[in-house]
Amino acid sequence: MVSRTLLKTKESVDNHELILDAAGELLREVGYKRMTIDELAKHAGLGKGTVYLYFDSKQEVALSYIDRQNIRLRAHLHDILRRKVSATERLREMLTERVMYRFQCVQGHKEGIDDLLMSLRPQLFERRAKYMAAEARIFAEVLIEGRTVGEFKLDDPFLVAEAFLDATNSLLPHSLSPRQLGERPQLLERASILTDLLVRSVKV
Repeated sequence: MVSRTLLKTKESVDNHELILDAAGELLREVGYKRMTIDELAKHAGLGKGTVYLYFDSKQEVALSYIDRQNIRLRAHLHDILRRKVSATERLREMLTERVMYRFQCVQGHKEGIDDLLMSLRPQLFERRAKYMAAEARIFAEVLIEGRTVGEFKLDDPFLVAEAFLDATNSLLPHSLSPRQLGERPQLLERASILTDLLVRSVKV
């Protein structure tokens, strides 16, 4: 495989993103098992050999696609964290966004996300631990701010952040069947109820 250090030009970055965009389309249309490098190349408008410059296998493509989704979620959470509103408002919005962003990412999939990527379970479990740790640090920041200004009462912001993530995990796509995911308004209502309970648990 070509060294990633050689793939730094704008064209290379664009190709990388095109491949991941194509992967998202194919995961929604045909699922992971039926997705092939040939189809990825065709959807991205690239040659098959070009795809292999960036990824060793379709497994690596799928995992990189999931990584990108989580990076984007953290960017959304950071944007909310920097807003000039109360810590309470930001915490509420961040908790809801964590659920609804992931719902948006899997809308249109014909199968539950875990069924779709069943063969990637070991790698996904390892990655989820890293995703959770990164998200917990962001949530800990708003909890610390809220405690500092007297909005929140809590002992260990990091443990509370992890507990909040554990709670909202119950509404994420990998924990729910397609039927349980339902439609956006229903999930938003459930997320809002859970968010309200969590925020009230730390409010002064």
